[in-house]
Amino acid sequence: MSCNHIKSNHLYLKNPSQNIEPFTMLISSLSFFKSHWAVWKLVGLAFRQTKRTKLYIVYSLMLNLLVSIGFPLHLGLSIFRNQNLSDDILNLTTFATCLACSLKTAIYAYNLDKVRQMEQLLSQLDLRIKSAAEKSIYIKLKTQLRNILYVFIGIYLPAGVFADLAFIFKSERSLMYPGWFPFDWLNSTRNFYIASAFQITGVSFQLTQNYANDCFPAVMLCLISAHIKMLYVRFEQVGVDDAENAEDQLEACITDHKRLLELFRTIESFMSLPMLIQFAVTGLNICTSIAGLLFFVTEPMTLTYLIFYSLGVPLQIFPTCYYGTDIELWFGKLHYAAFSCNWLAQSRSFKKKLMLFVERSLKRTAPLAGGMLTIHVSTFFSTLKFAYSLFTILIRMRN
Repeated sequence: MSCNHIKSNHLYLKNPSQNIEPFTMLISSLSFFKSHWAVWKLVGLAFRQTKRTKLYIVYSLMLNLLVSIGFPLHLGLSIFRNQNLSDDILNLTTFATCLACSLKTAIYAYNLDKVRQMEQLLSQLDLRIKSAAEKSIYIKLKTQLRNILYVFIGIYLPAGVFADLAFIFKSERSLMYPGWFPFDWLNSTRNFYIASAFQITGVSFQLTQNYANDCFPAVMLCLISAHIKMLYVRFEQVGVDDAENAEDQLEACITDHKRLLELFRTIESFMSLPMLIQFAVTGLNICTSIAGLLFFVTEPMTLTYLIFYSLGVPLQIFPTCYYGTDIELWFGKLHYAAFSCNWLAQSRSFKKKLMLFVERSLKRTAPLAGGMLTIHVSTFFSTLKFAYSLFTILIRMRN
């Protein structure tokens, strides 16, 4: 057994008696998608998962015409037509976010069948989790996914709360977000309540859509990263146990690698365009929200809302960028795992297959947004630099 093998097992399994649950524990990566499917059903995207299809289609059409199209439209029609610059900033940032949310929702709805393909591949990979070291990685995966959930709750909850408080504590009658309505809401109490109810309902559904839009890619990339780590451990075990056929073990690992690559390509095609939209909107919204904070907004509650909003916008893309980087790193390490197995004592046929695998694993595997931008931590910081560049241009125009 090689030194690398011993070190790797030490990395993943420092104390088996404390870290490993009983071997009868349920392993199902699909359980991590329950909340996403619940959201997709709620917002009218999961046509094939409902029994009353016709009724659900009517519900979906009404909801998406009202929210996915109507809500961004009523915000967009009032851009730069508000009474002050503070409302213009709030209007622009909200419109950009809601338009991006609706576009991403439409793209995900079109590609939703790919989620089932990904679930099938994950189910096949789950069946391969057998050793204590692999189960230790799976247990750590649960903690990572829980942390992702906490990140998104931490993004949406404060922003939503302070948006409501800013609306409640306004000294004059005004809407939660500046927007256009085909009726006079300012001088009619009934119309004001109708407009406010529409905005509260619309933003609630947009936040719900955004949860699935932003959280699902991060969760899927985190799962792929964990399965690559498990494959790394599995490779190291090839040829160690004389009771098992080393070549069969190698072929099974190569099959796992092919499934992981297929899973990776599927999630990349699923999130590629939405992530490109998100990068662009993130840069714009960071710039406009900070400009509003520094120069235009004076109301305390609106200021607090913009603080949480400007912090939350970049955090929406950070988990996805982080696990995109992690996937590239671990895919790039697999050839080390291949040479950590007991390959010296194996047959020529085994060594040929191992070399073919190593050649394939040397190819860079990194997710791309729109086929142009790498979904990587470096792109996250590039987005922040882009926002800073826009901000400097805005300052020069203001001067």
